[in-house]
Amino acid sequence: DVVSDTRLTGSAAALPTGAGGPVKYLSRTVADGAASTSDVVVFDNFTCLVSDPDGTAPDCVDDTDPDKRLVSAGTDRFATDRVTALAVNDEKYVGVNATKHEGLVNKFPFDVEQKTYPFWDGIVGRAVETAFQGEEKIDGLDVYKFSYSVADEPAEISAGISGLYSMNKTMWIDKGTGSIIDESDKQVRKLDDGTPVLDLDISFTDETVAANVKDAKANNSQLALVAKAPWVLGLLGLLAGAGGAFLLLAGRRDDASEATSADGRRARVNG
Repeated sequence: DVVSDTRLTGSAAALPTGAGGPVKYLSRTVADGAASTSDVVVFDNFTCLVSDPDGTAPDCVDDTDPDKRLVSAGTDRFATDRVTALAVNDEKYVGVNATKHEGLVNKFPFDVEQKTYPFWDGIVGRAVETAFQGEEKIDGLDVYKFSYSVADEPAEISAGISGLYSMNKTMWIDKGTGSIIDESDKQVRKLDDGTPVLDLDISFTDETVAANVKDAKANNSQLALVAKAPWVLGLLGLLAGAGGAFLLLAGRRDDASEATSADGRRARVNG
């Protein structure tokens, strides 16, 4: 039942209000422990994008907001394999009417490789090939850089509205845990006639990046302990076995010594 809040800030133009300027974005992901298993974890995700012209907007508002700051909001339910992080679409986890997901959804697998991965994009409704771009460091943490691009692809850009969608997404991934440490999204949505609806440029806040780095370092330390556990247990087993053998041999020596002493006493008595 872990709750994870990811915050992004940036700018947007051609908002539904006709205005542009600073925006803030919240992605809240909650693990459904009751529906999850040892192999699959189930998530509920809520997202909200609001206009934030004076820096005082809350994380989200609704349609009744007098300042008309709501740009978009949505919910999603998905499940992923605990090891590979790939989407699992079994109805027993996500229900009958849930959107079918593909590829990676909210993280990369453990021990990330320098290769191309399929990453889910909810606007186009499919996984997009996400390519490895290189190695970098963020606050002392080794990360892999990945990115993908979508250009003017037909999509449902808003509920019931078709149009064209473009996205340039860059993610910096922790090599060990596969968690997303930082992210930058440059997104454009247009009507079929080319009229801009949303031109968005956002990235993780500094606070979100710092928290992600801290969590990744702690989680990598725990993973290292888990990885060493078989060796430690094996060594303890060998030491325990050696100790048992030593005690057994010591016991035999004591028995032999007592037997020798007893034979000596009997010899003296008989003599």
